[in-house]
Amino acid sequence: MSSVNLEPEDLPDVAPHNHGRTRAAWVTNVGLVIAAVLVSIGIGWTVWPVVWVGVGVAVVSLVVGAVMRALGHGQPLR
Repeated sequence: MSSVNLEPEDLPDVAPHNHGRTRAAWVTNVGLVIAAVLVSIGIGWTVWPVVWVGVGVAVVSLVVGAVMRALGHGQPLR
């Protein structure tokens, strides 16, 4: 039995119903996974152009995700 006594006002807000299930989140996540694979292959085979292409893909996916969120395809800001 826990000695911690939580009141309802001490609990965090409930996450929105689409928590992490938005188009912006999916595009960003897929882009970062592709970038990680490219960087891993580039480092493993010591092919530095592939590493930098992977870094570029990561930056582009973060920018695209931010733009999509700003356009309303992501989690709403509070």
